[in-house]
Amino acid sequence: MSELRNLSYRTKIIASVAIFSALYGTIRLIPLGPMIGLSSSFSVADSLAPLYGIILGPFTGGLSIVLGTFLAIALGKLPVFLGLDFLPAMVNAVALGFLVKGSWKSVAILNSAILAIFLLSPYSLLLVEIPISDQIYAFPFVWLHLAALILLISPLRSKAVSGLRTLKTTYLPWSLTIIAFIGTMIQHLTGNLVFELTWGQPIGGLTAEGFKGIWSLAFFAYPVERAVLVLITVLVGIPLVKILKRSLFFGNNSNSN
Repeated sequence: MSELRNLSYRTKIIASVAIFSALYGTIRLIPLGPMIGLSSSFSVADSLAPLYGIILGPFTGGLSIVLGTFLAIALGKLPVFLGLDFLPAMVNAVALGFLVKGSWKSVAILNSAILAIFLLSPYSLLLVEIPISDQIYAFPFVWLHLAALILLISPLRSKAVSGLRTLKTTYLPWSLTIIAFIGTMIQHLTGNLVFELTWGQPIGGLTAEGFKGIWSLAFFAYPVERAVLVLITVLVGIPLVKILKRSLFFGNNSNSN
């Protein structure tokens, strides 16, 4: 016990990165569901990205995801985005790491910037046309992202972070749900941009019309995908956050890196 308490901060960080990158790389091999427009699949590890930011902080959590992603590639999982597969989950972890440390304004700026780039991209779909009762209605493709951004800048974000810090059973599920939802939507936006960058012309073969067809299908699927990821995050996160936040190993340094 006393030996663990006397571990240096640097030693704890190195051990954390080693353990959690190996865990992430292994779980990344477990498929969760197909990616629309690609012959690949989402991974169960995508649901761990918010927890890496919450538990390990922005830098340790982000680095663990980067190393874990390349470990998964070394273990046989084929890269989808020319080696940039780590980027969406890393941005999620880094953003939530800063969020729980209180730097919500920087996260809001990051979220707004990624959203703006996506909206300005020639490969992005702004409106989805949906026929309802013999009429065509246009809905914003990013409606759920706008909801996450509003939640991020609202007082609910502050209450969610406070509930997470207290670790009270009454508030923890709702706190994790709100925070994981914000991070998951940032991850989704980043993933969309990486997809457009690596699969659009001139690097890839997809045209703007090709992306339009993919986004039109993804519009109906991605809310369900994100809800499933958030649900897994909450179910896994409730016991995990309690154990690791209170553990002797992490102590009070989990959000100070």
